[in-house]
Amino acid sequence: MDHSEQAAAHASSFGAAAVAYAEHRPDYARTAVAWALETAPGPRVLDLGAGTGKLTGTLLASGADVVAVEPDPAMLAELRRGLPAVRALAGGAEAIPLADGSVDAVLAGNAMHWFDMSVAGPEIARVLAPGGVLAGLWNVMDEQVPWVEGLARVSGSAAIGPRDTLASWRAVTADMHLPRGGAPRFGSPEQSAFPHGQRRTADSLVATLATRAGVLVMPEEERQTALGRIRRYLAGRPETADGEFTLPMLTGVLRVRRL
Repeated sequence: MDHSEQAAAHASSFGAAAVAYAEHRPDYARTAVAWALETAPGPRVLDLGAGTGKLTGTLLASGADVVAVEPDPAMLAELRRGLPAVRALAGGAEAIPLADGSVDAVLAGNAMHWFDMSVAGPEIARVLAPGGVLAGLWNVMDEQVPWVEGLARVSGSAAIGPRDTLASWRAVTADMHLPRGGAPRFGSPEQSAFPHGQRRTADSLVATLATRAGVLVMPEEERQTALGRIRRYLAGRPETADGEFTLPMLTGVLRVRRL
């Protein structure tokens, strides 16, 4: 399987786990959403690649006028079930079902790395009003905390990949907004990160990691081996062995302005 085939397999893996994704994936730090929208010229926000609505819900709580767009039917159905008042449309970053200049900001929660920016960049620019904002948000683990650094080491790259810890996230996402080829449509990127956390138990943290694309596409025996290794690690750490704990996280934001 080449890189493009692997990426497609990963991107299409979430639908089968839509209910688990909705239950276990974290929301986004409200301070991160506020910073992402700080320079937007108005309240109209597109949540692009909205999944089950994790970012959509945070945007609603911020007072934004939100429309959600999601390509996977199972994920979209879960979003509509959980947030029935939200306008939620089938579509993707490469073909956005909205009119020109119809939103003031486009936000993507843990989704921009799936976009083909050679096509999605011009599409996003098309639907943005002049001066509008494009922002990608990613929840990353705070590997400066020793037990989290150990978890990353034990879990392997399938469960905790290059966008899942702060230092690697900064490098991997630095120019992710840039369309490949053609005239640039966005200004210089800004990155910032905001404290966040998620209440978990050892079982629910394993369930969260099981929704990662790299884990979802594993052969079943390999998947169970990897998850068992993570369970044993959590059972052996005093921070995570008994009851609930807070998983230390940050919401990282890449923000750019439409020219």
